[in-house]
Amino acid sequence: MQRWRGLEEIPGDWGRSVVTIGSFDGVHRGHQLIINRVVERARELGVRSVVVTFDPHPSEVVRPGSHPPLLAPQPRRAELIAALGVDAVLVLPFTAEFSQESPETFFRQVLVDALHACLVIEGPNFRFGHRAAGDVALLTELGRAADCGVEVVDLQVRGAAGDGEPFSSTLTRRLVAAGDVAGAGEVLGRPHRVEGIVVRGAQRGRELGYPTANVETVPHSAIPADGVYAGWLTANGERMPAAISVGTNPTFDGTARTVEAYAIDRVGLDLYGLHVAVDFLAYLRGMEKFDSVEALLDRMADDVKQARELTDAA
Repeated sequence: MQRWRGLEEIPGDWGRSVVTIGSFDGVHRGHQLIINRVVERARELGVRSVVVTFDPHPSEVVRPGSHPPLLAPQPRRAELIAALGVDAVLVLPFTAEFSQESPETFFRQVLVDALHACLVIEGPNFRFGHRAAGDVALLTELGRAADCGVEVVDLQVRGAAGDGEPFSSTLTRRLVAAGDVAGAGEVLGRPHRVEGIVVRGAQRGRELGYPTANVETVPHSAIPADGVYAGWLTANGERMPAAISVGTNPTFDGTARTVEAYAIDRVGLDLYGLHVAVDFLAYLRGMEKFDSVEALLDRMADDVKQARELTDAA
């Protein structure tokens, strides 16, 4: 898959393509429907498929300080999109100047002049251009004049998560914030993941016999609610069952909120400085303050046992 940042990186000989545009944060099951349709139609038409997305999130530019928690950083998003068979991802730097472009200018510069779109596929609520003035009706009108078709895909996927609410990035963020990582996993079609660099912490876990990777997460990451979880720690391409703690370590009167993952039954791991991923499978319990280190150790042994059983079963 080709990856471009900005219109100037698109090859000059790029031919016609089928395109979809959106933030696609998380690449959840609704997003997967539309991207799969883009790939399918591109193959039918004998052209290439392109996903257009933005960095940073448009809300951070339009309303500074309102950046939503990210379900997937940009490299992870591209990786997930690539896995769906897309030919290219175009990341458009979202600037204050770019946000002022009219729907007509955006359509001409991006879809017509740069990507030579013969078909654009979107959901029914798609908006584009300054103040989100453009909608599917305008997109269809502009496409008709430019010999570019427009296809609308119903993204309404539902399940048990959110009591049957349609799957969306907003729902996923809400589930993650509540600690319902199983529900978030249903929406995403995979476990929710946070990523970051392993840094040195208080090294209390090592002293207790449970050495953890203290993950300094990517800015704006959607971090699950405080508690203990079962999941996986991935480092150097290896995926290891893990018991994961999110919180402030109240037994030791901690104040900094951390994400720490204990790779179950692994000895001698040196992960400092590595970029790792933590996947959340299931919520085990809330964060507690224990009366003694012994009581904490007893509970940690139970946590590890549960995490081992759940990851084995998964």
